[in-house]
Amino acid sequence: MPRSVNKVAAHQRKKKYFKLAKGYWGARSKVWTVAKHHVEKGLQYAYRDRRNKKRTFRSLWIVRINAAARLNGTTYSRLMHGLKKNNIAINRKVLADIAMNHPQLFTTIAKSV
Repeated sequence: MPRSVNKVAAHQRKKKYFKLAKGYWGARSKVWTVAKHHVEKGLQYAYRDRRNKKRTFRSLWIVRINAAARLNGTTYSRLMHGLKKNNIAINRKVLADIAMNHPQLFTTIAKSV
């Protein structure tokens, strides 16, 4: 009896990996075992960094808000405490955008706090 192999499914699986490995350098895009390893590693990094991106952006917003707050004679922590105390609900993303692009508006917010 001939040996049974699932060639169609195996070929489709390999095709999927090689499509993901397109643009990789050298054997990483041509040799099955190497391509498989690097695609899986790349997907792990992508998963991890989708979460890290949120942390990075939050810290960037905090740095921008703090810089703008110090130009207006206060600190980040005092500004955020004042916003919470006065029930002004502006998230850090919007506040950082205001600080960067509309300094006069940020000054009025800082003064009201």
